[in-house]
Amino acid sequence: MTGNLQMAVQQSSPRTNRTVPTQENDLAIDADNVHVTYDDGTEAVRGVSLDVAEGEFLGFLGPNGAGKTTTIRTLVTLLYPTEGSVSINGYDTTTEPQAVRESIGYMAQETSIDLELTPRENLRIACEMYGVPSDERNERIETLLDLVDLHDVADKRAETFSGGMQKRLDTATVLVHRPPVVFLDEPTTGLDPEARLRVWDYFEKINSRGTTVFLTTQYLEEADRLCDRVAVLEDGQIIAEGTPESLKDTVGRDTLTVAFEQPTDRQKRRVIEAVRAVQTLDDATVESTPSGLAVHAPDVTRAATSVFEVLTDADVAISAFDVDSPTLDDIFLSLTGDDESAAVESEIDSTRAATQEVPR
Repeated sequence: MTGNLQMAVQQSSPRTNRTVPTQENDLAIDADNVHVTYDDGTEAVRGVSLDVAEGEFLGFLGPNGAGKTTTIRTLVTLLYPTEGSVSINGYDTTTEPQAVRESIGYMAQETSIDLELTPRENLRIACEMYGVPSDERNERIETLLDLVDLHDVADKRAETFSGGMQKRLDTATVLVHRPPVVFLDEPTTGLDPEARLRVWDYFEKINSRGTTVFLTTQYLEEADRLCDRVAVLEDGQIIAEGTPESLKDTVGRDTLTVAFEQPTDRQKRRVIEAVRAVQTLDDATVESTPSGLAVHAPDVTRAATSVFEVLTDADVAISAFDVDSPTLDDIFLSLTGDDESAAVESEIDSTRAATQEVPR
């Protein structure tokens, strides 16, 4: 086995001579000015600082090559920071890596279960590797099979499973030792929409039980639904951080679109002037569209009724009247400034993760 269970092999030694976690300010993850530079001089991470509270669900967003995978591999001790410091559950990743590994779960991008084994067998091996007491293993396995909805197929070989089922089993193996912090590196990549939604449900269950979750993802909808807070990474640096709602507010402009049944240029000019005079529209931009008009304003919803009244008074026949708020996609594109960035091949993360090159 590889990935998360490979890490478990390193965790089987007894817990002796260990420093007790300090848990300053109840932080599960405390990264301070982290830099990661590879031997060829490539700066994959440049001054990342993160404070993640216990029980928080943090989303880590960024285009391919931004440094997401390098960052998460540094947090889980697979890489060491060139500069800066990282503390997980109160343990320093450089001086106490074993303690860190024993207190986390890590789900890599590639599924690491043994496809020739059944879910029950995979979980039993994971329990052994993570040092789960033998008298607790059966109950824990049954609980996890229920959690990820695989109880009915617990004794079937995993090679017969769909990609979504394999991801759910992978999630269960990460949780056998009940880690307080779980790291998920783009866990739903390649899944169909239905499978992705089901996996999201399991992540929400994990978090609702108090587990801190650190999620790297390129799916902005995923971050919007799951995360308490998100950090946006570009070129190895965090360029924005906050709740999904607060980041949407940074764009600050809702959009009201109105479609006329029989739009004419003269009619649109007349209506646009009337809409611009609406007093409840603050700092608004009103523009003509092929089918009618669009109004962009910080809180266009508040003025929607007034706009509708203006249109009614102008005797305009309306075929559509819609209000849209900013999405995380809008935030992402406005911050990165490049709508093709999500399609760029990774020049740092994928290559470095594949070779597992340790930075100097």
